[in-house]
Amino acid sequence: MKNDSSVAALADALRTEVGRLSPGERLPSSRALVERHRVSPVTVSRAIGLLAAEGLVVTRPGAGAFAARRPSPASEPADFGWQAVTLAGRAVDAAGVSWLLTPPPDGTVPLSGGYPHPSLQPVRALADAAARAARRPNAWDMPRIGGIPELRAWFARGVGGGVSPADVTIANGGQQSLTTVLRALLPPGAPILVESPTYLGVLAVARASGLRPVPVPVDEDGVRPDLLAEAFAMSGARAFYCQPAFHNPTGAVLSAERRGRVLDVARAAGAFVVEDDYARHLGIDPPPPPLIAQDADGRVVHIASLTKATAPSLRIAAVIARGPVAERIRATQLVEEFFPARPLQETLLELVSSPGWPRHLRALRTALPARRDALRAALARDLPELRTNRPAGGLHLWARLPDGLDDVAVAEAALRAGVLVSAGRPFFPAEAPAPFLRLSYGSAASEAELAEGVRRLATVLR
Repeated sequence: MKNDSSVAALADALRTEVGRLSPGERLPSSRALVERHRVSPVTVSRAIGLLAAEGLVVTRPGAGAFAARRPSPASEPADFGWQAVTLAGRAVDAAGVSWLLTPPPDGTVPLSGGYPHPSLQPVRALADAAARAARRPNAWDMPRIGGIPELRAWFARGVGGGVSPADVTIANGGQQSLTTVLRALLPPGAPILVESPTYLGVLAVARASGLRPVPVPVDEDGVRPDLLAEAFAMSGARAFYCQPAFHNPTGAVLSAERRGRVLDVARAAGAFVVEDDYARHLGIDPPPPPLIAQDADGRVVHIASLTKATAPSLRIAAVIARGPVAERIRATQLVEEFFPARPLQETLLELVSSPGWPRHLRALRTALPARRDALRAALARDLPELRTNRPAGGLHLWARLPDGLDDVAVAEAALRAGVLVSAGRPFFPAEAPAPFLRLSYGSAASEAELAEGVRRLATVLR
């Protein structure tokens, strides 16, 4: 983060300098900029790259960077008002997702975030894997439809339950997998049952696809099968989205007794179960086998993502399905995106096949419980009025605020106080029954930073 701040600061200084130059006039050399601003050559290179991307400078190999020609100012601003009429009736609300992906301001303690801190990511192992992958024969060729065979086989072995490599389709990350699966399963206007609360991203995808999310309440043991059956009967839905292991945001794990009942309910309704297994490798306690492992009739469409356990830009996941639905999903992927980039597929295969992968998983299993317990201890000390759970895996605590508080207002005030938290309300497909916060223990730099974040949050709630 410090390096990113240095790049931004240098880029700001160079923008001012470029503004004083005539088009074609040369910027100082990289060596001169290093000495003048006391930064590294890499920082200079990245800052100039930003200006080049903005069209402010032109770089010429071996010659340097030059002020770009400035466009002539338009005589009057363009009128885009006609687009509002043409786009009427179409809306894509990315507010919730963008909130989760926007980096916090400098100096803010992140108690919200969808990915582990970079210190918990296998950065070196990924770099080595990417280097090996780039040297593989045909690494930049088009992959086979469905993905490279060795990676499909690896995902199939991880799921078990008779799943074969032919049942696996490699996809562009978990979020794109959700888009592909929901578009393949349901037509616009159809209802889809979702846990309440649920992952923000699936609500965004469903609504952007014209689907109607129907909430089904969860408790500490996951979704309630009796309420699931009622929701199927009342809505006529033909699909149910769920996260049986380390549910986001509550951290709940679907109990053994309920797992079979959920499949029985879906079978009686003639419906699919979309199982989002995003956090299997973030387990503090061992997770149960995936639902698809006990699915005998192709009821479950399983999404296995490794992005949370690796790095945000390793956008590779697997969609596992059997029967005609598998062909429908594969055809939808081909039409919408062709295929995931082969170098990323090869990189993931190199990573999970290397000795660094089990070492990384052991490190996660050591770090995550320590961070979870440190956050819970800080909350018990500074905010005992918050009721929190003790998740068996994942990255988040689910905290119940006292009655009468507005969780959205609390989150906004917390950000002004220098701590980023997630309000609970956007995780509910309908009205939230109470005020909640989702507090992440994986995004901060250290246990000390977690404690500082709680201290700042306490000042807001006091």
